[in-house]
Amino acid sequence: MPAMQRFTGDLSSIWKLQNLPPIHHLTWDWWWWLVMLDDDDGNPAGKQLMVLWSTKDNPLVEVNGHPWKPVGRPGFDDDGAIAMDGMIAAWWYDGKKMIEPLILEESRIIVVAEDHPDWPYEKGGIVATSTENEFSMGLNPEENQFWLRLETEHGDFDLKMDPWNNAMSSLKVAQAEYGLGMGYGISRLHGALCSGMIDGKQTQGSAYFQKVCVQAPSPPWYWGMLHLDDGSYIDWFLPHISPTITSKDSRPWKNRDITHLPLSMGGLFHDVSRERSEKFSEVRVEKSCNADGLPTFHVHMWNGITEIRIEARAVTRAHWTFDQPTRGGMKSHLTY
Repeated sequence: MPAMQRFTGDLSSIWKLQNLPPIHHLTWDWWWWLVMLDDDDGNPAGKQLMVLWSTKDNPLVEVNGHPWKPVGRPGFDDDGAIAMDGMIAAWWYDGKKMIEPLILEESRIIVVAEDHPDWPYEKGGIVATSTENEFSMGLNPEENQFWLRLETEHGDFDLKMDPWNNAMSSLKVAQAEYGLGMGYGISRLHGALCSGMIDGKQTQGSAYFQKVCVQAPSPPWYWGMLHLDDGSYIDWFLPHISPTITSKDSRPWKNRDITHLPLSMGGLFHDVSRERSEKFSEVRVEKSCNADGLPTFHVHMWNGITEIRIEARAVTRAHWTFDQPTRGGMKSHLTY
């Protein structure tokens, strides 16, 4: 697949919220980067940065034990800028140890883009916080480069994401409604080439991006994605019902974690060598415990043309817990 000169797709969707009317206790909006970087010491697992800007329509959310009380819903000015109470969260695996959290701060989150007086360009935009340190992401007016800047006590991250190929770097948008106002919307960039500096040292790798609105109860799921060296991409998604749906803590292994019943199955393969993309409706995910006490995921997916088997072994663990009141006086616990 030929190299791209700019990102394509409905990029303006990155800077918009509330395509669905918000629902108290359910609506959750976030912008999310997952960055996979090469390790200079040859660690095959590489390095990983995850960063999340998030807001929830709930008066109280405990995030990793930190009580967060969002005030009000996102507000909009006459030119489309957005301001909201939110949190910025990040973890960083430096190739040897997991720093968790790298960031966990409450902040006003500001979104300014496309023809706003404070962003005097026809394209591009920024998501930023009002914190003393800079935690921002954005897209330049030429729409050919994203940036990600984080100032942390473990070093400064100054990363740039460039287009990879059309299958990877064309923003895909999907939305579904289930009734009673519930549903989801997602804008997704399957991949981009990443380069930049971390605490003054050059780095490179690849990155994945999502901007998501979810306003429906969430079942457990298995999700994973892979970037291959040639620019190919694989992902799988398997939401399911299992005994762990009643879990109230974040322990990684539970006696009840014995089986699951898929609610749906989906997989995707962007195959650069054949210049085609394939979808999979048959996906199986099983897991075993490896020598480090962490899961190894055994993924099998197939269609009438292609069969893919993957064994993905975890090398460390990071997680976020969300405890919040829901309708009917009940308490919801989610571990990601």
